[in-house]
Amino acid sequence: MAEKHQKKKKGSTLKILLAVLLLLVLTVGAAGVFAYNEINGNGGKPGAEVTVSIPQGSGVAAIAKELKEAGVIRSAYLFRWYVGHKGAAGKLQYGDFTLQTGGYSYDGLITELSAYAKADSVRLTFPEGTTAIAIARKMEEAGLCTAEEFLEEANTGDFSEYTFWQYVPDDADAPNRFMKCEGYLFPDTYEFLTDDTVHHYVATFYAHFDKQFTDEMYRELEKQELTLPEVITLASFVQEEAGNDQDSNVAQVFRNRLAEGSPYPKLQSNTSSYVQSDEDNNYLWNWVAPYYGGWEDIPENIRNAYDTYTCTGLPAGPISNPGLAALQAALAPQCDEEVRDCYFFVTDLSGHYYYAKTYAEHQANCRKAAEVNQSLKK
Repeated sequence: MAEKHQKKKKGSTLKILLAVLLLLVLTVGAAGVFAYNEINGNGGKPGAEVTVSIPQGSGVAAIAKELKEAGVIRSAYLFRWYVGHKGAAGKLQYGDFTLQTGGYSYDGLITELSAYAKADSVRLTFPEGTTAIAIARKMEEAGLCTAEEFLEEANTGDFSEYTFWQYVPDDADAPNRFMKCEGYLFPDTYEFLTDDTVHHYVATFYAHFDKQFTDEMYRELEKQELTLPEVITLASFVQEEAGNDQDSNVAQVFRNRLAEGSPYPKLQSNTSSYVQSDEDNNYLWNWVAPYYGGWEDIPENIRNAYDTYTCTGLPAGPISNPGLAALQAALAPQCDEEVRDCYFFVTDLSGHYYYAKTYAEHQANCRKAAEVNQSLKK
């Protein structure tokens, strides 16, 4: 009797296993049929027209999510896998796409999304050394937002998703700084959608800065015991005083002045000083003063903090948005040997730079530059 019961038990177990196996086969088969139909566009006839908006910088996961929510595809996961399998991620564009619900093969959908969308956009170029106010004005001139809106978001918005943002002090911790955003709106050529948000416009600049300032550069900051604002501020002066093949030489002179025990601890750069001339490249005169309504209306603490003939060391913040070459020069200058111990430089109208170790040598260089300038005016 026991043997017969055991055989019956084994038979029941075998039937259960076979049933489970059959269920698995049917499930896998159904999944396979679903995947095949989905990939090849056999999921149904084309349906309603829908507009799918793909933001600039979207990855495949975000694109797949938008397509599924719009009803264009049925499986975001399967679309992501197929795009990766085809190596087509780099082809997908951003913008507004007019599509239909259902009826697309994934290859056809990839083709649709690989063409630039017919979205209204504006391409703008911001040269290295452009100030935050100039950038904001250009955004306004292009009809994207007002300059006031751009600066408000750039200075007070939440951009904590970017690494660099944690190193930029808040206004309460930098009371003498003119603008928080100055120096971090990376200069380059960008294409902006005309119906995008102000936050995303600003984020486009900040995201680019975040990519440019690498982990290696952060390690170099730590090694030199420097802060990010210090390097960006120095780089902005290098950009304004050079912005050419003299970046490293100019950076070395400024770093010599900033070094502990320096006999000349002030930058004394006319790119931000009390020199009042709207013909000069002067941050205080050309940008800060008009912002407050005139030279006499600049808050005294800010005027003193940005006047390089008054403040010792670096000013309270950058005076423009420097490019990568100026950033690299400020962080690790590769100067000419004869400039290594110099504290002064002057340029003539032909663009030649004269470097000096002593004030007497600098005065002689100033006379040489003046002679060249005089000859060029004849």
